[in-house]
This record gives sequence, structure tokens and C-alpha cells, in this order.
Amino acid sequence: MSNNSRSWKRDTPGTFLNNSVEKANRAVKQAMSHPEETAIEHAFNSIEHAENALKNAEHHGYEDLIEQNKEQLEEIKQDLQETKEIVEEK
Repeated sequence: MSNNSRSWKRDTPGTFLNNSVEKANRAVKQAMSHPEETAIEHAFNSIEHAENALKNAEHHGYEDLIEQNKEQLEEIKQDLQETKEIVEEK
């Protein structure tokens, strides 16, 4: 990762958080529409990145964005867990 990428994340943690949660949301929707192990794994990885972005935003004091994104992240984690259970039942 270049220094530009790291500094962008550090300089705009609120934007990075919003983008990461949105990306995780898209990955979970993809896994829900195509419930395959690789899609589910990709979604879990996207959620992990979003959780890291959340921690970064908390560290930098973006409380206004944190709660909203935290709630959305919990919802998509639940959706992914339900999708994973469906795949495991097959």
C-alpha cells in the first residue's frame, strides 16, 4: 500500500469508514444473491476492513458517523451470518 493510501485513510477516517461500510454492504448483498463460499468469504473480509475503519474513526473522534455505521455494520453482519447458515445447510 502506498503512503498516499495510508495518509488518505488517516486524513479522512470518516469518509474511509463510510466507504468501507458501503463496500461491505455490497459484498454481503452479493453473497446473499449468490450464496457461495467465495462470496461469503469476500463479504467477511469486507466486514473486517469496515470494522478496522470503524476503530480508526473512533480513534480520530468521528462519533457522529460511528453510531450510524456501527448499526449498519451489525445489520449486514447478521445478514451474512444468515446467508452462511443457508450455504452450510446445503
